[in-house]
Amino acid sequence: MRIKKNYLLHNNKKYKCAIGCNGFSSTKKEGDGCTPSGIFHIEAVYYRKDKIKTLNCAFEKFVIDILDGWCDEANHPQYNQKIRFPFSHSAERLHRNDNLYDLLCVLDFNQNPVVSGMGSAIFIHIAPPNYEPTEGCIALKKEDLLAILKNIKKDEKIIINP
Repeated sequence: MRIKKNYLLHNNKKYKCAIGCNGFSSTKKEGDGCTPSGIFHIEAVYYRKDKIKTLNCAFEKFVIDILDGWCDEANHPQYNQKIRFPFSHSAERLHRNDNLYDLLCVLDFNQNPVVSGMGSAIFIHIAPPNYEPTEGCIALKKEDLLAILKNIKKDEKIIINP
């Protein structure tokens, strides 16, 4: 899978997508609005079972519930990791009302090891209306993301470049 400015290419098919509001960066930092460039893999898939009844994919799947979140506080020991609310530090909720995280793929960006301030919560998720830019994630139409997940192999590389 290859991601360029406003599209994702998978199995010779082109999908429209949204990227970070400030484009790509090879030196991603927390809060910079950039999508990190590089070669990544999907680590896990999270989804809302109340919104997606059947999910066929090769990846480990986790159901999102109302207490799930992702820590984005750079100096916290759980930075760039899934957390549970209540949580007294900065974190974003995975269970949202806007449907963007009804289905999300966690990329292995800043994972092994996690580096404080390098960036967190880099996902492939559902696109907002009109494909408005993200805070650094890649976003696709729900049907497109489901189709890709059905066919992508577990060890497939995700190449992100401008």
